[in-house]
Amino acid sequence: MDFSFTDDQRLIRETVRQFMDAEVRPAMRARDREETFASAELRRLGELGCCGMLIPESWGGAGTDTISYVVMLEEVARVDAAMAVALSVTNSLAALPVLKYGTETQRQKYLSRLAHGEILGAFCLTEPQAGSDSAAITTSASRHGGSYRLNGTKSWVTNGGEAGVYLVFAKTDPSNRTRGVTAFLVEPSFPGFRVARYEDKMGLRTSRSAEITFTDCEVPEGNRLGEEGQGLKIALESLDGGRVGIAAQAVGIAQGALEASVAYAKQRHAFGKTIGDFQAVQWMLADMQTEIEAARALVHNAAWMRDRGAQRVGPYSSRAKLYAGEMVNRVVYKAVQIHGSLGYSRESDVERMYRDARVITIYEGTSEIQRLIIARDLLASASAGSSTGGR
Repeated sequence: MDFSFTDDQRLIRETVRQFMDAEVRPAMRARDREETFASAELRRLGELGCCGMLIPESWGGAGTDTISYVVMLEEVARVDAAMAVALSVTNSLAALPVLKYGTETQRQKYLSRLAHGEILGAFCLTEPQAGSDSAAITTSASRHGGSYRLNGTKSWVTNGGEAGVYLVFAKTDPSNRTRGVTAFLVEPSFPGFRVARYEDKMGLRTSRSAEITFTDCEVPEGNRLGEEGQGLKIALESLDGGRVGIAAQAVGIAQGALEASVAYAKQRHAFGKTIGDFQAVQWMLADMQTEIEAARALVHNAAWMRDRGAQRVGPYSSRAKLYAGEMVNRVVYKAVQIHGSLGYSRESDVERMYRDARVITIYEGTSEIQRLIIARDLLASASAGSSTGGR
């Protein structure tokens, strides 16, 4: 097993790291207080190729492998987790479904613009009464001539109010729970589309999470993604891949918290020496680094499995997201503890990281859902007499 980076992967890591430290970090605390969406910075990252990393060059993307993609997200999240969320959704939950299921016309219309960061993408599956149970959505889509009319409400839409295209899932056959869902590419200019409100969140304050309402929203038939009844398959398949990105985000936040904690431990003095000289702090730092490296290995393994064309990436991405999501919450807890009262202050970066990390065990599939996926795969593999080993 070779865990070393290629020259291209190292270049991506260093380029994104330098950009985040020089262009994003200086204004990060102010933007968090003001809840300012990073439109200009995301456009710059789009120019660097970060909005379409998994899209082939023929469609305007960077055409990188998945390991390069998760390395990029880790470096972004190390400084600004909210920005990493916007990039993750655009890359994996918007652009990739269009690439795989879109018509030639849809690809020509959306892929290059998404890949270059000209527009962001959004993923509209969750509803006020339908979270983990995706098949329970009630947003409906009915045919009217050469178009569909969408009615319903979507909640917790990342990039809501900022995106140029929304991948919306609606019931075209309410009598069919799992095969009655269809996917649509909706533009915010379509009649009947409205951003109803924005969520007031604990963390990721500079990431837009919106409630979107559709009132007889007219969507041309040419904007249906895939066939009728194929929507739930598209949604779940997209989430399988998207969870690798969320796990990378967790690793990035944890890495940022570790680096801040090491720096603070070396400069903060107590009882005549730096707090890094105390065994209690040393052990916390050692545990933090060990857990981060373990999570990173799971993330890179899931990315590697995707790149080699594994038929079922879901269990690998679920293991990565489960462990990384739980890990980052333990790591940021220790980071705040090491910083003491400063860690509880809005003047410290680890306070923001503590808030940002909490949602990772919830969105794109809770930790409990990841455990279900992992256990079902394990039991099914055991029944078939096969191994669930990694690479």
